[in-house]
Amino acid sequence: MITLQRRQLVGHDILLARHGNHICSMRVDRGNGRVIALLDDGSVDSAPNLIAPGLRLPETLESVLREDWKFFGAVSGIALILGGLAFATYAAWAGAMGGNPEMVEMLTAYSAYGY
Repeated sequence: MITLQRRQLVGHDILLARHGNHICSMRVDRGNGRVIALLDDGSVDSAPNLIAPGLRLPETLESVLREDWKFFGAVSGIALILGGLAFATYAAWAGAMGGNPEMVEMLTAYSAYGY
């Protein structure tokens, strides 16, 4: 079962245990799987972000979007094209039927007989 929850960054905890209040800022280096801390004396320290390299962490919404952005972009593009085609078809059909007042009355009154 896939659960989307925030990943726990082990590197933050390691750096806090090492340096405590001497940390000015921290950032995550996703490419190398590390957390990097800037200390108040100007030095830099880093710690690994995973307990075990082979450990599979639960997916987060951000990680799913980062990995599957091409798929979601393609699906969105196809939906946009299909919506545009449906709108154009309906507009052309309504324009062709617009000259007939009986058809216009039927189309506007039809929703009264629905749900």
